[in-house]
Amino acid sequence: MRIQVEQTSITMRKLSLQRFSSQATRSLRERSKGSLHKFVAALLVGSSVLASTVHAELPPENRCPTVTPPSQSGAPADAGALLVKEGMQLSATDVLFLRALFPKEIWNQREAFFYEGMQMLVGPCHRRYVLPDFFTRATEAHRKEAALDSDGNLKNYRAGTPFPSETIDPKAPDAALRWAWNFETRYRGAGFSGKFRLTDVSRRDQSPLTFLGEFFQIFLAQRSDLRESEYKEPDIGRKLWVAGGRFDEPFDARHLAWRQIRNLKSQTSAGDPDDIFVYVPTMRKSRRAATAWVDGLFMPTYHASGDSGGGGIRYGGFGNGYGDAGGTIAPTAGKSIAASENLRRGFIGLSIRPNAYTWNYVGEQEVLAPINSARVGYPQNPDLNFGPYGLSYASDRWDVRYAVVIRGASKRDGEAFDFLTLYIDYQTLQPLYYITQRKNGLLIDIGVLVHRYSGDNANYPQWPNGSSALAFDPVGASFITVGTGGGWRRESYDILSLPPDADRLRRMTSISALDIEGH
Repeated sequence: MRIQVEQTSITMRKLSLQRFSSQATRSLRERSKGSLHKFVAALLVGSSVLASTVHAELPPENRCPTVTPPSQSGAPADAGALLVKEGMQLSATDVLFLRALFPKEIWNQREAFFYEGMQMLVGPCHRRYVLPDFFTRATEAHRKEAALDSDGNLKNYRAGTPFPSETIDPKAPDAALRWAWNFETRYRGAGFSGKFRLTDVSRRDQSPLTFLGEFFQIFLAQRSDLRESEYKEPDIGRKLWVAGGRFDEPFDARHLAWRQIRNLKSQTSAGDPDDIFVYVPTMRKSRRAATAWVDGLFMPTYHASGDSGGGGIRYGGFGNGYGDAGGTIAPTAGKSIAASENLRRGFIGLSIRPNAYTWNYVGEQEVLAPINSARVGYPQNPDLNFGPYGLSYASDRWDVRYAVVIRGASKRDGEAFDFLTLYIDYQTLQPLYYITQRKNGLLIDIGVLVHRYSGDNANYPQWPNGSSALAFDPVGASFITVGTGGGWRRESYDILSLPPDADRLRRMTSISALDIEGH
């Protein structure tokens, strides 16, 4: 699917709140059938101030937020407040009315994230998603064991949620750090695996690039379902998780494959590098990646030189993800000096190193977010519409959720960004929004993470013991790369979060298996 990006003008860019506030008010009043509730001060339209409480507390289930339209000055109008309700269908005009339910960075990029013709379905308000009994039991059994040291490292953690949400005081100096570790150790089944399609619009005035492949992240230790084996897979040593994948298309990237292994030591030493290997097609063998230290999940690109075959073949067009420079694959493998580098696309926001940041607690905010997608995209439905820019998941189900907002300052110099802001779902600990910026305030990445709850899928395969997985599969993501004026979208709707069988697990954790996989 090609995205028409040239000379695209989204109507929302030209709309003003003065012009459409009355229209949005009528639309939502009709859908709410006259239900008016007292306006909630914490949801003032246009305000970026987050709720401040003595202790963060999850709102009651099914309690939906109440909003009020803006006046011509942008302040809340005197018109009656309206109740957002499950089942509402929201157009682009209606979303203008609900701007307080989105992070301000998302709102400022609404021309890409939302579009004329969208049909957003409002999902449940503060639904209590059920997690597996084995995860809940592990949390209760070890809830007083995990601890933090002065460097932000996690110690004595075994399984479950290390710091149960209701025990975290937002005013405590380490509140944000505790939330960061809760996020990284959240329940994700056994990890995920499946196909992906990455659509990259490096710049909005260029044609998009599309990449197809497979990827996975499987947890080997601290698995709450493996209590009988000390919460870990047998014979895995000190490995925490393994991730990897391969490209199948386009031809230039075909057979590029990789493995990334993170060790348990990373939880007590932020500088501990991952073991990352990349199968380089031109060399017909695996080699260590040039980028050893990665915050989250690795995705490769390359630069090659020294060929004598008439120059390199352009690959990816990504460069470092923030400019126009692309990599090349040299046609003469014997004289190539291939260096695989981390490309910050595709899997951003799925894993982080909490101890690599100094965290601050920003607050809490009621938000709309696609935590439980109702649509089906690639590979089952490769023709799904993502709006004029190809970056919008707006025509989907968005639940009303309660987000904890934390901001981390990177402890490392020379990284792609200096500050990371995470919107974390209070109840499930899943990532809702991901935002990065420089010290001077320049925004880098602004992303929406899309999940789908397996517990709502009657056809979802069962856990090995016959129970339900009850996992949130990361089926999609959409990111704006502010500096380039473009962005990227990932679709992975066939993804599953189940334990692999023994043979497949051995292949996943084997570096030598890369040479076979790459051919």
